[in-house]
Amino acid sequence: MHQVRAILGTSADGGAKSVVGRGAGATVRPEVNEGQTGGRTATIAAVVITKDEETNIADCLESLRWADELIVVDAESRDRTVELANTYRSRVFVRPWPGYGPQKNFGIDQAGADWILIVDADERVPAALRQEIESLLADGPPVEIGGYEIPRRNFFYGKWIQGGGLYPDYQLRLFRKSAGRYDDVKLHENLQLTGRRARLREPFDHYSMPTILFHVRKMMRYTTLGAEEKLKRTQSIGGWVIATHHLGTMLKTLWLRGGYRDGVHGLVVAMFAGLHTFVKYAKAWERLNVKPRTSVKGES
Repeated sequence: MHQVRAILGTSADGGAKSVVGRGAGATVRPEVNEGQTGGRTATIAAVVITKDEETNIADCLESLRWADELIVVDAESRDRTVELANTYRSRVFVRPWPGYGPQKNFGIDQAGADWILIVDADERVPAALRQEIESLLADGPPVEIGGYEIPRRNFFYGKWIQGGGLYPDYQLRLFRKSAGRYDDVKLHENLQLTGRRARLREPFDHYSMPTILFHVRKMMRYTTLGAEEKLKRTQSIGGWVIATHHLGTMLKTLWLRGGYRDGVHGLVVAMFAGLHTFVKYAKAWERLNVKPRTSVKGES
């Protein structure tokens, strides 16, 4: 069973809201601050999962101050993520990394609010989206609606990328706590939703790839996870598959999905999309066909 440390965060009135808990199901149910609701009858909890996000977490939580609850689930960061998160009206839980879906589910379980808003550390909720959500909850969403898809603006190297299939890039992030649960897929986890879904108008911002170096490093991590998921579905990967998927992804992103409209930024994004596919399939092929080398004395 995972050990969980619930780091003491402070509420708006300065009182501690968290306690130390053990076990993957450890749950703390705070009373929602009525002053935060702004006249809403339905309450909302923002859930953020983190791992070494000291450059992002402050701006992320700043954009979520309006939520009734702020819940941060940290995967044992080695930087100042937890320290910075605790400067906000949040509860921070530190636990080993079990995968994206289980980590988010743990955060959902800690919430006492009616609605859940899932936000990544490199994402921001602008004022216009906040107002739309608060208006929605004030009016009372239809009972048959289980959740809402929100458009997302993706920023690469400082520019909002509108082509390449990256906008509106709807994400199912706002849902009734009783209606949503994530699966346990290691990469690109899916929310299993009970009830109908609808769409919001205002987007949230995703500062996905600030630099080329960051993009390369993230790609190497994600392609390893992607290769593992691919090998769950197939045990045969040949050169033709690697080549066609690589080139197909690049051309589809650049031309069919309009990546060229973003100029050189769009070209670089499309090239990376193809490279990502190539590396993922190559890693899967390697797992199937290349025997690990026996270490040679003197090699590092």
